[in-house]
Amino acid sequence: MQTIGLIGGMSWESSAVYYRDLNVGVQQRLGGLSSPKLVLSTVDFAEVTALEDDERWDRVGQLLADAAQGVERAGADFLLLCTTTFHKVSDQVEAAVDLPLLHLGDVVAEAALAQGVTKVGMIGTKVAMSEDFFVDRLAAHGLDVVVPDVEHHDWLNSAIYEELVHGHVLPRTRSRVVSIIEELWDAGAGGVLLGCTELELLVKQADVELPVFPCTTLHVSAALDRALASDG
Repeated sequence: MQTIGLIGGMSWESSAVYYRDLNVGVQQRLGGLSSPKLVLSTVDFAEVTALEDDERWDRVGQLLADAAQGVERAGADFLLLCTTTFHKVSDQVEAAVDLPLLHLGDVVAEAALAQGVTKVGMIGTKVAMSEDFFVDRLAAHGLDVVVPDVEHHDWLNSAIYEELVHGHVLPRTRSRVVSIIEELWDAGAGGVLLGCTELELLVKQADVELPVFPCTTLHVSAALDRALASDG
């Protein structure tokens, strides 16, 4: 079994989901007392979000690169960023280590295409929806990506940062997110990417008619595939 390297803390709710699901996944696949080999380094979410607000992405990249180097020294075989938004600096992080990065965009694009979906809606933070770094990664695989109207961006960002990262899952927020997903369906999306770990706390497949692609769940599954490949 390979050792999975995790860069977390963006938010701790996200890191907890990754840690839990990796353990549950190994238990389901191997049984017994099996658990994954993990190295986890977390950053201060307050620090990186303040830098994000100030658009100091070079400094964000350096902090995550430093964390990645620590994970590498601790023996990780490959690397995951437990976040969507901060994949904005994934190139800087990957360049700082001699480890392969299992990029979330590649994983979810392959999952959508495997289900025959070529046009997807994506909801996430304001940065992830309004900038090109994640959409372009998906598009490189041949996916057409639509995001919510800009009028929804600030509200979605607030729902994530003021509610979900603190573990607050509110029915009224779910209802509004579902209505936004329905707008993406009207725009031609054949599925929706939950492009933020915390959104998976809020929206399940049972809540919407469109196929849901939960990015963290898919990322975890791909990581386990890779970590256990040599054990097959």
